[in-house]
Amino acid sequence: MYIVRQLFLFLLLLVVGCFGIFTPANAQTRYIAARAAVNDGPKMPNIGFLTERLWEADDYCWENNLNTEVGIFIDLGMNSGFYRCWVIGFSDGVIRHQGLVAHGSGKSNWLPTGTRQYSNEKGSLLSSLGKYKTGQSYSGEYGLAYRLHGLEASNSNAYSRAIVLHAYKNIPDVQSNKALFQSWGCPSVSPSFLKKLSSIIDKSDKPLLIWIFDSTR
Repeated sequence: MYIVRQLFLFLLLLVVGCFGIFTPANAQTRYIAARAAVNDGPKMPNIGFLTERLWEADDYCWENNLNTEVGIFIDLGMNSGFYRCWVIGFSDGVIRHQGLVAHGSGKSNWLPTGTRQYSNEKGSLLSSLGKYKTGQSYSGEYGLAYRLHGLEASNSNAYSRAIVLHAYKNIPDVQSNKALFQSWGCPSVSPSFLKKLSSIIDKSDKPLLIWIFDSTR
């Protein structure tokens, strides 16, 4: 198991460098410098933290009858203008898809840049950290959406709060220096990214794990 997980970490690091969570190394300096003015959290994932989540998620999915091929991981502690939602394969550590995702605004309708607040309370309009599993799809105010079931004490009210996975037209596909749209607690993504996610969710005969966390806490 130790050798397998060391290989897994190596593959993940290789994927980060080659597959493209961010721009190629020779362009990365210019890319990051262009966004230096935005202080909304780390612009690159915490590889050690993410790897630990992957290992734990793999075991959790096997033990709880969830999809054991891929999981969806969201790090809300990262800069909102950068990719912080990934679909990652458990067996090989390959990132299948990646995209931008919104976090909850709270009752103020806008959390100041660099600020994160989380809550499981109804009416808080904030994101809830923890593990979720995908539920039934439906057509709602923003089109296709997937109900989410909170699996921990920190997000146990997700279903009754109507926290769902849905798209929003003002969320772009490309990383940028602009502050991302904030939701009322839902992990909202771009329309095209939702299509990629739905292609995986709809084909799975088991619910998918969605793990929302904050690597800065």
